[in-house]
Amino acid sequence: MIIDTQKNSQFYNFGSAWERAFEFLNSLSSESEDKKYTLQGDDIFAIVMSYTTTLPKDAMLESHQNYVDIQTTLRGAEAFECFSTDKLEVTIPYDASKDAAFYKYTPHCHTRVNVFPGTFVMLYPHDAHMSGLMIDEKPEFIKKVVVKIRKELLIL
Repeated sequence: MIIDTQKNSQFYNFGSAWERAFEFLNSLSSESEDKKYTLQGDDIFAIVMSYTTTLPKDAMLESHQNYVDIQTTLRGAEAFECFSTDKLEVTIPYDASKDAAFYKYTPHCHTRVNVFPGTFVMLYPHDAHMSGLMIDEKPEFIKKVVVKIRKELLIL
């Protein structure tokens, strides 16, 4: 997992897919339309969405095998809880059609981070994550974006 500001994205030398993702992220605003954006076919795409943040008991803990996620908010803030997949109990096995596996939530052994406009979190396949969480147990309507990059496209 990487947590940083968008202005520092140039310090990561992950290649052209990374650069393309941040060019797109930097072009968005809080008024961007909620929809799927295709940046490079199925290799790089983004989803802009709006929702109200929630408690962990109402969220899903997931990981992906084929894509790396870069997530940020365009309006409002949300918390993330992140876990190493090797410390979790699988509740729904990996489904290749959804590129997702789901896990039993445990309030221990995790990292919690707040994400707001101008910051991002990058999640690797071994990073199980739960996003959309309230900060200070206060629900907030947010707009966010998830950029998905096929992991083979990144120079790691």
